[in-house]
Amino acid sequence: MSFWNSLKSRTQEMNSTLKTKAGQFKNKEFAAGSMAMCALIAAADGSIDPSERQKTAALIMSNDVLAIFPPNELQERFSFYCDKLTRDYDFGKVEAIATIARLKSKPDQARAVIQIGIIIGGADGNFDEHERAAVREACFAVGIAPTEFDL
Repeated sequence: MSFWNSLKSRTQEMNSTLKTKAGQFKNKEFAAGSMAMCALIAAADGSIDPSERQKTAALIMSNDVLAIFPPNELQERFSFYCDKLTRDYDFGKVEAIATIARLKSKPDQARAVIQIGIIIGGADGNFDEHERAAVREACFAVGIAPTEFDL
């Protein structure tokens, strides 16, 4: 099985697992961590172009797990992190990672945020090395071994 087929299969599996647990994740820290992760994926190559931002926003709105939150709330949080990353990538990245790190004491939610990053990163069929590196950093921030996700 090719890497892409394997990734596609795993992301479908992750998404269904996350749907089952979605109700447990309805809190501000999870919403913020998820949007910080999505913004990191969008900016993984060091910048966010408008089409990439729109594509990621559309993926967020179509994600069943994130549907537990009001769309305008997610949009506001996603835009907040994207704007930070656009203005100053390094400081924006520090803030996004710090937001994700707040979930360290909630391992189920931390794993879910990591899985959302993988799902968003692989949605276009190309989970590139920059996106993988962003997810690995998030793993380290929450104390989860990246190898758990084949990173």
